[in-house]
Amino acid sequence: MAAKLAFREGLRVRERQPAWCGVTPHYARLEIRARMELSPRSMASVWLAGIEDEPQRSGEICVFEIFGDALDGAASAAVGMGIKHFRDPGLRWDFEAPRLAIDVREPHDYAADWHPDRVEFSVDGELVRTVAQAPGYPMQFMLAVFDFQSKPDPRDHEPLFAVDRVRAD
Repeated sequence: MAAKLAFREGLRVRERQPAWCGVTPHYARLEIRARMELSPRSMASVWLAGIEDEPQRSGEICVFEIFGDALDGAASAAVGMGIKHFRDPGLRWDFEAPRLAIDVREPHDYAADWHPDRVEFSVDGELVRTVAQAPGYPMQFMLAVFDFQSKPDPRDHEPLFAVDRVRAD
């Protein structure tokens, strides 16, 4: 059986690079204090991604992802969180975006407590949801803000993702 490619056909390595994975916790609490200014065409996210040293070690713990078009002004935001299996046969997709009464323009504490059998997601110290599964391998800490320029936005807006603190223990 041929290996499934992670990206797209036709890619090839032109120059070997030494492996570097940055912050790679394995069962830990990851907490981020952040605020963001998003438009309908932007998104901010923090996640842990499998390092794919073996193809099936590719799952994701999404600590949060917030799309600008899922905000209700200062009243609330849909905050995505959960597990994405990708090519990990031991995981299943378990991701939701519950609407929380928070203004993401103000700082909030987003956290994932990663245990061998579950991941607990919280915002500002309040448990939001628990997923009864967890990747069993080290994962790389990632954070990003995205600006989807193909989406229409009447304003000339540059998204802001300000991180005050990151803690992994």
